[in-house]
Amino acid sequence: MVEKVNQRIVSFLFNLKRLSGRFFLSLAFCTIFTTSAQAQISLISDEETEQMLAKIIRPLFQKAGVAYHRNHVYLVDDPSLNAFVADGNNLFIHTGTIINADNYNELAGVIAHETGHIQGGHILRQKLKNQEMQVATLASAILAGTAAAVSGRGDAAMAVMLGSQSSVLTHYTRYRTEEERSADEAAMKLLEATSQSPQGMLTFMKKISQQNVLSGIEETPYFRTHPITSERIRFIENHLQNKTYAFDKQLQEDFIRVKAKLFAYLNPVAKTLSAYPEKDTSVAAQYARAIAYFKKLDFAKAHALLDRLIALEPNNPYFYELKGQIYLETAKIRPAVKEYQKALSLMPNSALLQISLAQALLEASPLDAEIKQAITLLNKANISRPMSFSWLLLSRAYGMNGNEAEAAYASAEYSYALGAYEVAKTQAQQAQKLAKNSKLKLRISDLLDRLANQDKKRS
Repeated sequence: MVEKVNQRIVSFLFNLKRLSGRFFLSLAFCTIFTTSAQAQISLISDEETEQMLAKIIRPLFQKAGVAYHRNHVYLVDDPSLNAFVADGNNLFIHTGTIINADNYNELAGVIAHETGHIQGGHILRQKLKNQEMQVATLASAILAGTAAAVSGRGDAAMAVMLGSQSSVLTHYTRYRTEEERSADEAAMKLLEATSQSPQGMLTFMKKISQQNVLSGIEETPYFRTHPITSERIRFIENHLQNKTYAFDKQLQEDFIRVKAKLFAYLNPVAKTLSAYPEKDTSVAAQYARAIAYFKKLDFAKAHALLDRLIALEPNNPYFYELKGQIYLETAKIRPAVKEYQKALSLMPNSALLQISLAQALLEASPLDAEIKQAITLLNKANISRPMSFSWLLLSRAYGMNGNEAEAAYASAEYSYALGAYEVAKTQAQQAQKLAKNSKLKLRISDLLDRLANQDKKRS
């Protein structure tokens, strides 16, 4: 199930907002994208998409000596061609990058470039470079003030500042250009090391160049934080060798299905039905049309397509997941529970499916045993993938179970994940008063410590 602004990353969104007034680091594959602390980033969470991305990312990270953690990979709801990395080796991939790629090899080229940034330690180095820029800018301001005081002329001060800052910016853009070249070189090596062709990186770079032209963006090498795209294209062309590379047909099929799924969720119904017409009988096209008919509220057609897909692939958990979503969102709760149970039986370690089933159970006027099952599922999910929404559901489940202490604690974790620290503190203190279990007391104590650290950061 594709969810926009999924709760597992709400806390990260609040962290972005709290970065206001500070430089937000991003090392981007696409030269036409910029981000800032004020940017509103809409994130998507989907098990199928993340599993497909993991097949591409994991081997690249392994060859680069970078630890892979799927909770540090984010899917950004943005149609532009872009990917970037940020503090903590968090990798962000735009939906537009997936939808506009023709094959998984193009996507692998983008990810390999971002992996090169992580491998090269560019995030930390850029932090240090930003500090240097701040010092240089401050020095130019002091120098300008001195010039004004000596000469009594404001225009002299302005000339000093403009000259100094121009020099700083030139130095900085040259530095960023070198980093982008370095990431390109690293990407070529990583693709070779994982037996993948750099051709995908080349073809996707050409798409970026074409998009820049269509967008009316003039590429000049001076005020750029990346090498101009044409230069990067020449670099990759010069390094391409006439080799035969293996092509993973299963990964390509996974990619095509994810691409169709995202396209259907993120585009108007008419556009989806045009891109994936009835005459297209591929699994990906039927999948996209099922989602389109669901969005169109034509549930009969959506279910008919899903039943056909399930008959073709009875062990595909994502088809059952979509059926569960349709039933849940149309208030057919018991059928939703059944479909989510089937999906989870095929992928028992999926935190997202555990949460979905727990949510359906709690909506179904549950028996005591079902409430306890929901609690178990949500606690499992929070171990592998802590999410604010799962904490919210867990608070509700414990409340239904009559466990006020656990309910208050789960509410506090939910508020903490949202960045509502004062509310979280009040809820945690309430939980502390009610708690009798020693393990729960330890968890509450840990949360209060985290809240105290947040107080220190804000003071």
